[in-house]
Amino acid sequence: MMYLLALIGVLGVSASGPIVAAFPSVPALSMALWRNALGTAVMAAPVLVRDPRSFGRLRRREWGWSAAAALSLALHFACFMTSIRMTSVAAATALVCLQAAWIALFQTLQGVRYGWRVGAGSLLAVAGVIVITGFDLGGSSQALTGDLLAILGGVLAASYTLCGAKARESMGTGTYTSLCYGMTAAVLLVMCLALGEPLWGFGVKGWIGIIALAICAQVLGHSVFNHLLSSMGPLTVSTLVLFEIPGAAILAAVFLGQELPAGTVVGLVIILAGLYFVVRGQVPRKAALSTAE
Repeated sequence: MMYLLALIGVLGVSASGPIVAAFPSVPALSMALWRNALGTAVMAAPVLVRDPRSFGRLRRREWGWSAAAALSLALHFACFMTSIRMTSVAAATALVCLQAAWIALFQTLQGVRYGWRVGAGSLLAVAGVIVITGFDLGGSSQALTGDLLAILGGVLAASYTLCGAKARESMGTGTYTSLCYGMTAAVLLVMCLALGEPLWGFGVKGWIGIIALAICAQVLGHSVFNHLLSSMGPLTVSTLVLFEIPGAAILAAVFLGQELPAGTVVGLVIILAGLYFVVRGQVPRKAALSTAE
């Protein structure tokens, strides 16, 4: 069941880049706001029906880690979704998905020690990314800016994942995702108002894109990965996210006519090999989840 959920999560997040690129009439920040707002509604409804007082019983620690995750997620969306409009879907997705490398670095700096399998697996996974995209950076000044935003988006995604792992130690998936997405939407609302981005008036086509993004990437993507955090740990989940790279590239080629990187199949196999080593070499879950203190 866990591996089926992982597959659903990969397919969900893989749709993110192509959907954002396919609906340029909706500003990136506005789309990010609504995907989180709709995601909040979908995830909170069953929680409130089952236990209307669940949010009132949350402790300060749970609010704090959820708020930290939400701020990181809001800034991640602002960087990543803007980068997709400035560079190719494949390049933006590849750079932002390097969050696994950032997580490994953050955890190492905080005292977690990994064996050779994790190091070898991480290097293999990054090599697979390079094989797929070639890291074709900075074809123009706009593309270079987009690439830099995607790199920053990856750092923020790593922060979001680590903070979420701490929150998920004592929170259910529905409660955590509802709270995190709701606070993320609030941060994005402030950003939209401050920058003068429109909140509505996108037309039928624009709303179709927003709804598709909310269902695929937010509910079936982020929420599934948030659920897996408590069983797989942040590093393994972030390594799984690397499969978004070939997935997004294939979807962009099929639906947007973007050129499919020549090394997609080979890179996919290399990423799979890297994931195998990362999973085999993981430290015990409790140690992995204690690194965001």
